[in-house]
Amino acid sequence: MTTLNLGVLAHVDAGKTSLTERLLFDAGAIGRLGSVDGGDTHTDTGDLERRRGITIRSAVASFALGGLTVNLVDTPGHTDFTAEVERALGVLDAAVLVLSAVEGVQARTRVLARTLRRRGVPTLLFVNKIDRTGARDADLLASVRRRLFPGTVALNAVHGIGTRSVRTTPCDFADPSFREATAEILAEHDDALLAELVDGRVPEPSRVQAVLRAQTAAAQATPLIFGSALTGQGTHDLLDAIATYLPPARPIAFVQGGAATQAVASAQGGASAQEGAGGRLRGTVFALERGATGEKTALVRLFEGELRPRAKVVLRSPHALDRQARVTGLRVTTGGRWAGPGDIVRVRGLAEARVGDVVTTPEGAATADVAEPEFGRPTLETVVRARDGADASRLRAALLRLAEEDPLIDVSPLPGGTTSVRLYGEVQKEVIGATLRETFGVEAEFEESRIVHLERPAGVGEAVEDMDWRRRQPDFWATIGLRVEPGPPGSGVTFRRETELGALPAAFDRAIVETVHLTLEQGRYGWPVTDCAVILTASGFAGPVSTAADFRGLTPMILMRALGAAGTRVYEPYSRFELEVPDDALSAVTSRLSALGADIQDAKPDPEGWRIEGELPARRVGAFERELPGLTGGDGVWWPRPSGDRPVQGRPPTRPRTGPDPLDRNAYLRTL
Repeated sequence: MTTLNLGVLAHVDAGKTSLTERLLFDAGAIGRLGSVDGGDTHTDTGDLERRRGITIRSAVASFALGGLTVNLVDTPGHTDFTAEVERALGVLDAAVLVLSAVEGVQARTRVLARTLRRRGVPTLLFVNKIDRTGARDADLLASVRRRLFPGTVALNAVHGIGTRSVRTTPCDFADPSFREATAEILAEHDDALLAELVDGRVPEPSRVQAVLRAQTAAAQATPLIFGSALTGQGTHDLLDAIATYLPPARPIAFVQGGAATQAVASAQGGASAQEGAGGRLRGTVFALERGATGEKTALVRLFEGELRPRAKVVLRSPHALDRQARVTGLRVTTGGRWAGPGDIVRVRGLAEARVGDVVTTPEGAATADVAEPEFGRPTLETVVRARDGADASRLRAALLRLAEEDPLIDVSPLPGGTTSVRLYGEVQKEVIGATLRETFGVEAEFEESRIVHLERPAGVGEAVEDMDWRRRQPDFWATIGLRVEPGPPGSGVTFRRETELGALPAAFDRAIVETVHLTLEQGRYGWPVTDCAVILTASGFAGPVSTAADFRGLTPMILMRALGAAGTRVYEPYSRFELEVPDDALSAVTSRLSALGADIQDAKPDPEGWRIEGELPARRVGAFERELPGLTGGDGVWWPRPSGDRPVQGRPPTRPRTGPDPLDRNAYLRTL
């Protein structure tokens, strides 16, 4: 049985979750249709999702189409959950993009379409709500071809659009006029097909369908289906298109010993993929679920190898140490007893799993690449505190659990019962607050969000402190020398030693390393320090009296003195943007961008008006997003992406320090 991992994407209120329900119902996977308004859908499982009528976390439901198992992934539509959508795209084989026949091509639709094109994801279009007053078909199809996918082919026709009696009929490839019109669209990417048309020959039905299937798989053509998730019109046509035109998951071949080996084993026998590939295994945790008892289940998409119960695995991520685990149970959507490439599997036993982790074997951990997320880390930060001080510990535990489901939230406990949380937007803050209240019973208060800056060393600085043997009781029974140097962009924080390896007991050495990383979360101006190397230049201890606590206590002061000698510069994050605006809005938009400090690098006409490219300080992005609809009459579309950072000019902003302050020795010592 083959597998297709299919995402459903749309702008808010296009009917994405309703379509998911209808597909599950029509395919026989569920016996009753859920309703967004009724709050009983099968993929929006959280109370908050059901009440607000929006999807917040990606959810998976499966159904069978003949010999094809379809894992349907329902993704969020709101812009604040872009990271969730991008994560889901990383595990998909294809997608259905939903748009409304009434609202047509909206700004968010164009953003999603652009993302799908950029990633080369095979896509079907479903035009929903054809039964609503104001629904359109012919002019909407033209708009889709002009603004989303030029190679769009409508596979059904609508009769009585915008009425309750609306119905659809499949287009017939036996019809020469339909076949010729379709071939003209496909000929853009097929010279042989173009030659037939130029010679006045209409290609055979099987040939046109085969080319459409191949170009859909290559993301060059986009089949479109009109329908209504509410009445079911057109949804069977969509199911037929899913089975006919979308490419299922394919095994990944990799080279071992000079020969290409398929990373999938036959269920009928032979060596397993893990055995045949020398233990090669790769999968991605893209969602987490919790049962009524709180047990964690990880949703994993496998790309290579196979996964069986009781297997030993390693979890890897770019911002955490490797974690080993053993699979205690798994449930494969195809119903098998083990999972292979292309499968989505629910895995138990991965207690420390976080969304975004790569799952591999202990043997393959050293070579398993873990890429930084393409969409960048959030640039907003807020401080959360429990309204009732007695709930402070429960608040922290709840936020840490939420961070497992979305590690880009980046939760950091602060003194005094407060917690720092990284965010993408204000709606995300509202959702976190509601989740804390309704799921964990904790009322939380949020401070105003602020942009997160970074610090980098401006030069080289060094500091050292020896144990004062003349004092009967020195402040610390430890000697530490540290040097700070600038590192290459994107290198983060690295630690090296110029002292002899083994000169310190392992516990003391580990205390220094861990404390260095912890201390650099707050630099001279209070911001995280990055892209630097910290070198241990001197170390010493005093027989039985030194403890790891001495090294943990002294390291922050020495490190901050070295950082002070090096000096630091504060950097603010920037976003690179591409913006499409109507002709009559160009002047107003460029004037506003300039006033917000944007660096406009290019502006050129395109079929929809003007395309503008440039960079904008991240702290200005939210303001411009709010103003863009008014400046463009709702027709402006823009794509901001993280684009690194730039040095702050003038007086650098500061962030209040939390915890003991190693910059003030006397005050610091009093806190220990």
